[in-house]
Amino acid sequence: MLDIEKLKFDEKGLIPAIVVDSVTKKVLTLAYMNRESLKISMEKGLTCFFSRSRQELWLKGETSGNYQHIVSITADCDYDALTVVVEPDGPACHTGSFSCFENPVWESDELHEFSLEGLMKLIEGRKINRQEGSYTTYLFDKGLDKILKKVGEECTEVIIAAKAEDKKETIYEIADLAYHTLVLMTEAGISLEEIHRELASRHVIDHKVKQEKMTK
Repeated sequence: MLDIEKLKFDEKGLIPAIVVDSVTKKVLTLAYMNRESLKISMEKGLTCFFSRSRQELWLKGETSGNYQHIVSITADCDYDALTVVVEPDGPACHTGSFSCFENPVWESDELHEFSLEGLMKLIEGRKINRQEGSYTTYLFDKGLDKILKKVGEECTEVIIAAKAEDKKETIYEIADLAYHTLVLMTEAGISLEEIHRELASRHVIDHKVKQEKMTK
């Protein structure tokens, strides 16, 4: 681990901290830390910043309850900026928004950002507002049995493609399976965050098992 004494704080004793959601990977906010707030953050495992306007330390969530549980803190190559990956208890912004960065300035007409979270929101939207002619709407209209049938079919297609060692086809079929699984999750009221937390808990268990084997 990096010695924090190597970090380069500015002339006011501050260093910018870019806070990122551990699940969505979305930037939540840009705040500042001084040496004391960084040490508190590391000791408590909760983000603590230095308010430039109030000229005082503030533990994020102390008044709102929207604590940010720190997963990791990483310095950039020049040691003068930090990224803080967190699991937030609530909105990061004082306005109540999930992220402070919610105001688009420019967007490419050719390049489009993709995320599972974005796809999930689209699927959830199709369930609420049934758009005519949409395949996703068709699945929701047909109900759980149809969705389960499609998930089963796509599982089979993945197996066939993988057994044939056809990488391109396997990728295609896994993508189909992933999409239909997201539809099933939406129908069942299961969120991506719940799956993430389940996988994360298994990672911890797996890590403990490995540690135990190494000590035997």
